[in-house]
Amino acid sequence: MAQINRDDLISNTIISAGTNINGDITAPGFVRVDGSMKGSLHTEGPVIVGAKARMKSDITGTNITVGGVVRGNIIASERVTVLSTGLVFGDIITKRIQADSGCLIHGKVVVCKSDDQWNNTIRTYKDVRGIQSALSGFTAASAPSYYHQN
Repeated sequence: MAQINRDDLISNTIISAGTNINGDITAPGFVRVDGSMKGSLHTEGPVIVGAKARMKSDITGTNITVGGVVRGNIIASERVTVLSTGLVFGDIITKRIQADSGCLIHGKVVVCKSDDQWNNTIRTYKDVRGIQSALSGFTAASAPSYYHQN
């Protein structure tokens, strides 16, 4: 009997219509979202956001196709396709993009032409996100006294 190599198995994650997810998802392979999700989605594979999907999520994957609504940033190491029914309210970073007639993208789109540009763009993006995260708990009341003006 032949042994099964677990690395050769394809992992599929499907969030069906009517399903609501609140939380982050990390998946090893293909992800399809037809329901609603609030939280980050990270995969090493492709992502399809169905026409009825509603996401308040940052999405990271290889090939990302958007047919529904995404409120968050999209990072695709290979390609992003925004279908005519797709709405993206956030930034897109990718190596290739296709935006069908009728779609809406409200954010910055960065298309990297080389691996060096890709690596620099992703590094800068992560640095900025880290700074924003660190400052999110910073308020005037919590600031050291030298920040206050009298």
